[in-house]
Amino acid sequence: MGTGSQDRATLDKDPSEVAAMFDGVAKRYDLTNTVLSFGQDRGWRRKTRKALALRRGDIVLDLAAGTAVSTVELATSGAHCIAADFSLGMLKAGAHRDVPKVAADALALPFADESFDAATISFGLRNVHDAPKALSELRRVLKPGGRLVICEFSTPTFRAFRTVYMEYLMKALPVVATKVSSNPAAYVYLAESIRAWPDQTRLAALLRDAGFTKVDWQNLTGGIAAIHSAVR
Repeated sequence: MGTGSQDRATLDKDPSEVAAMFDGVAKRYDLTNTVLSFGQDRGWRRKTRKALALRRGDIVLDLAAGTAVSTVELATSGAHCIAADFSLGMLKAGAHRDVPKVAADALALPFADESFDAATISFGLRNVHDAPKALSELRRVLKPGGRLVICEFSTPTFRAFRTVYMEYLMKALPVVATKVSSNPAAYVYLAESIRAWPDQTRLAALLRDAGFTKVDWQNLTGGIAAIHSAVR
């Protein structure tokens, strides 16, 4: 890596490199995401919560929760929500948020089988070294009938918009990140990881391969992101 492992990870997604990269961007991560998504991230979090159809008293896993801003949104439903992330720097940056936080590896979750009524992972699955294994782990910790919702960057559905979007990702995003991020080099990786990530149909196939049923998705902002839902 030309910029050094402390700056960014590579697309082979070595866990230690990814964790170190997110530790490095933790301090201004929420602000940077809001700026780079033109403020869409807040609405996407609300739609993720609604897609989970949480009930008061549900026990919910928010995996790759980062600074736990997504967990706080989920908790407005009255559910008991646990933030889990393998970046200690991200969890520390969200220490002021009053939700339970657990250091956790998506490939070996520190929870018993059938522990959760629902689970979600937002903008984190594409950073996992082995996405199918992470989906298998999520299925393991969900109760039978448990609901999974994945909010992730995806592929714009209109060709012309898709072309403009990819140009923004690879050229404008790192420039904007230079102004607001504590580690602009990390956003080069993030742009590359978004471009390399499976589209809506292929992610749905991964969910089915992992044993989930009732797989569906809804596009957000023309397909810039998508919310996939499934049942264990």
